[in-house]
Amino acid sequence: MNDKKAHVKAAHNILISLGLPRAQQNERSALCLLALLNLSPERSWSDAEDPLIGITPIMSWVRKHYEKDYAPNTRETVRRQTMHQFVDAGIALYNPDKPDRPVNSPKAVYQIEPSTLHLLQSFGTPKWRGNLLDYLSDRETLAARYAKERQQNRVPVQVAPGKRISLSPGEHSELIRSIIEEFAPRFAPGSVLIYSGDTGDKWGYFDAALLADLGMDVDAHGKMPDVVLLYEKKNWLLLIESVTSHGPVDGKRHAELTHLFSGSKAGIVYVTAFPNRSVMARYLSDIAWETEVWVADAPSHLIHFDGEQFLGPY
Repeated sequence: MNDKKAHVKAAHNILISLGLPRAQQNERSALCLLALLNLSPERSWSDAEDPLIGITPIMSWVRKHYEKDYAPNTRETVRRQTMHQFVDAGIALYNPDKPDRPVNSPKAVYQIEPSTLHLLQSFGTPKWRGNLLDYLSDRETLAARYAKERQQNRVPVQVAPGKRISLSPGEHSELIRSIIEEFAPRFAPGSVLIYSGDTGDKWGYFDAALLADLGMDVDAHGKMPDVVLLYEKKNWLLLIESVTSHGPVDGKRHAELTHLFSGSKAGIVYVTAFPNRSVMARYLSDIAWETEVWVADAPSHLIHFDGEQFLGPY
């Protein structure tokens, strides 16, 4: 992958990780983020800067450095469908040099927000993951803000020491919380959460950049399992389905996940989680061989379905 494509893909992954809505998870927004950072292809993320830059200069910068030519009549699209959301999300500042500048002024400018700049300068380093969790724990993502009516009675989930996210209320989210807080410490101690689904927002947490580092195409998140954990000690990727009413890792789902994660550099382990044994009993005949089953009301036990080894990739 050349430097241009690598930077655009990385910027796209970052926007997903920062919780920008799906409408801003695209090439246009990725290029605008790069322009805000003055991050031309030959520069590294640690070189990111915070220039003051307007919409037309952003489009000119993108044309010069990434050879993407946006027609003049797309100026409003860039402003309304990307930069407006960047400002709403708190990742960009509007007219920080002159806050009282008229809204329709041709001199209007944007600038990357300081804490966001600090975060992005650590992208690609060992500090990125911790900085991302710190950053997200200190602010509400725009995707969450746009779904304010679903915020009541949210389910808090501890994803790392002192770090929490919240999921939509319901049995499904409660089971996801048990997977992260009870299953992971017992059977994959020290593992890193990459992805957590949410019935409300589709995902509650997604470190898209880390998943991409493991060889996965993050554009496929619509087909993701409910929880993805990286067990770094053994280089395993645990794909976990949270089952309260439907959806165990049966033969069909096993084949789907195998195809979806075929590019993974880590070994794949398939796990189905149930809230209790009575729910599990309804699906016993469907569960695929060579997978694991975990039941939340008996958290210290793991059930292995056939195969020559216990809890490991095949």
